[in-house]
Amino acid sequence: MAAVWQQVLAVDARYNAYRTPTFPQFRTQYIRRRSQLLRENAKCGFEPGLRRQYLKLRSQLLALRYGPLSEQSSFRASSVRSSRTTLDRMEDFEEDPRTQGARGHRRSVSRGSYQLQAQMNRAVYDERPPGSLVPTSVAEASRAMAGDTTLSENYAFAGMHHIFDQHVDSAVPRLQFANDDKHLLACCSLDGTLSIMTLSPSPPSVKVTLKGHGGPVTDFAWSLSNDIIVSTSLDGTLRIWNTGDGRCIREVRDPESSELLCCTFQPMNNNLTVVGNSKHHLQVVNISTGKKVKGGSSKLTGRVLSLSFDAPGRILWAGDDRGSIFSFLFDMATGKLTKAKRLVVSEGSSICSISARSWISREARDPSLLINACVNKLLLYRVVDNDGTLQLKRSFPIQHGSQHVHSIFCPLMSFRQGACVVTGSEDACVYFFDVERNTKAIVNKLQGHGGPVLDVSFNCDESLLASADSTGMVIIWRREQK
Repeated sequence: MAAVWQQVLAVDARYNAYRTPTFPQFRTQYIRRRSQLLRENAKCGFEPGLRRQYLKLRSQLLALRYGPLSEQSSFRASSVRSSRTTLDRMEDFEEDPRTQGARGHRRSVSRGSYQLQAQMNRAVYDERPPGSLVPTSVAEASRAMAGDTTLSENYAFAGMHHIFDQHVDSAVPRLQFANDDKHLLACCSLDGTLSIMTLSPSPPSVKVTLKGHGGPVTDFAWSLSNDIIVSTSLDGTLRIWNTGDGRCIREVRDPESSELLCCTFQPMNNNLTVVGNSKHHLQVVNISTGKKVKGGSSKLTGRVLSLSFDAPGRILWAGDDRGSIFSFLFDMATGKLTKAKRLVVSEGSSICSISARSWISREARDPSLLINACVNKLLLYRVVDNDGTLQLKRSFPIQHGSQHVHSIFCPLMSFRQGACVVTGSEDACVYFFDVERNTKAIVNKLQGHGGPVLDVSFNCDESLLASADSTGMVIIWRREQK
């Protein structure tokens, strides 16, 4: 029965752009209230046949009122019209020698190093107007691959494809599509479980539920081959799961009995996982043995909330709830961590999310970090050297003051004109920003959640976007097909 009300809401969402075109606030309130009422009625146990008949009649009435609407029709126009926000002026944080960590030992780096990449692009950046970021004005090859369409057209969505509510009334802090997969998605919940969902064949369904944690699940990560998921919980355990049958393969308890808050795989060696806890400690764990790696631990200034490796796995960034981001040099042979740099983004503000990208576009191979830091801005940094030193490039206004909101780089933006990032927000919306635009940076804005949007994730070809909120709702959005 729950699937039927989800289909009803999806139909309403597709027609929502035609309701009161001059009052977008009403459309947002309507779809949220509609979602609330449908969820409440779904609990009453009405006959499924009656619900399906209602869905059919509802679709016919909406078609009579507004005209036929295909699955690919989009409400892009209304989304773009409401994009009135401009970029904040770019700021640079002053570097204070007292805030820098001890310099780690240097090692030889190949041509792919950050210093070489910066040198290769310096001449191009010098010729760009102040504040510009991605030199795509002559990106003919990329535009040809993308069909020479605008960023707004590339990221126009046709409304809700599906809604999952198995974690209703408990926040879903993280969700992520499997690596290089179009239809496999996982999320974790504060109800103590994780879900693996499949979006094909239709209808979408929950494939398996991972049960075993004794407290809220705070984070998880897919292995490169998607056969394993690791998860952290406030119960003080790291669990390793078989994604095929949902079995817990191993449980690793924190020796300090502290709450585990975040985790990530070492990208070049999925036998190693990095875990952050509430007692300010960072630790590398061998998931095959369940033992901590010697030399693979360090201490931050606060609770460790976010982790991200660069693509080669040489640098690890970690953020805490005191507003600091630390960079660590990772020894690939031994798993040892060496503290390199520290940046104070905003004293006392939680660093909720860190996403690393080797380059922003094919033509601008500039390593970058995307940061959510509870300062009502989404922050984009440039990585300027091999120690992971960060330089602020741009900020984007969002509502973010207390919740653990996350953001991502778009996976295929290297083939687009411009470059796009996506973030959740405490105003219950999903925002797409073009990092190249100096004004009117919002490319798209998705509305439909009933609470703060905590995380977002694209599938591998960007045909679907998933978003999760503090009420436990997961929405799958479908991109318009050209």
